[in-house]
Amino acid sequence: MFKHRSTLARWFTSIVAALLISVSARAEERVIYEKRSALQNILVKEDRDGLRALYLDDGAARQSVIKPGDPEHLESVYTQAAPLVLAMVAQPKRMLIIGLGGGTIATYLHRKVPALKIDVAELDPEVLAVARSHFGFKEDANLKVHVGDGRALIERSNVRYDIVLLDAFGPDAVPDALSTLEFIQAVKRVLTPGGVVVSNIWGPARNAKYAGMVRAYTQTFPSVATLELPKAVNLLVFARERGSLPERAALEQRAARLTRDLKLRVDLAALMQQRYRLIDDREFSTTPALRDPTDTPRRP
Repeated sequence: MFKHRSTLARWFTSIVAALLISVSARAEERVIYEKRSALQNILVKEDRDGLRALYLDDGAARQSVIKPGDPEHLESVYTQAAPLVLAMVAQPKRMLIIGLGGGTIATYLHRKVPALKIDVAELDPEVLAVARSHFGFKEDANLKVHVGDGRALIERSNVRYDIVLLDAFGPDAVPDALSTLEFIQAVKRVLTPGGVVVSNIWGPARNAKYAGMVRAYTQTFPSVATLELPKAVNLLVFARERGSLPERAALEQRAARLTRDLKLRVDLAALMQQRYRLIDDREFSTTPALRDPTDTPRRP
């Protein structure tokens, strides 16, 4: 018993120490840019290690992080894992990203796969301006930003995409309008046959709507998987337009090959270890999917 208590005390002490270090590092961030847009407050901060981060509306979550002068640096485990979607679609030609932030993922994927045509939807034009001025974001023929409502873009689109990445966060959560069954069904309609959608969401520990969000995917798509991210509260949800997503062993092999081919700093296969799993249809079958409110019409 005493040994157990001692182990528990050491574990608790290490967790508290890590939290204090994290809080201390955040406290040393200095604001280098601040502006109130028509939609939100936008802040850019830098810490003592030279990391530059984007915050919205004083939220605790960092929307994007870069290390100026090091374009290969991916700070968050989510951005490190994002290239995994390239292992799920053979030779993707076109990709849509909902939510620009600082443009970290769009810029990185564009650098690694320059032939991939990437469209990005960003609601706030001031976020785009900050991505350009403080995060090195640049558009060209294969990387374009569309300023406007990402959901409206999807609902009206005649373009079909091999990959759709949903990465639109408010200060601390994914907007409900980008989580409902009606929206996820619209996403499926813009995917090419066998195309894949990947969504970055908060996990169940921090997200009371988690089960309803995942149910929207399992009710819409024939194959759904999740990837828990180490040392993170968010996770990735993958879904395929038709057919099945790869089993873990097969995906690990593709991830290892992708890591080599793209010369990634992070070993995607190692990052995946025991964290990727296909969702059983029965797991969320009794949970209602999130739905659009019936008394609030969508904008035309």
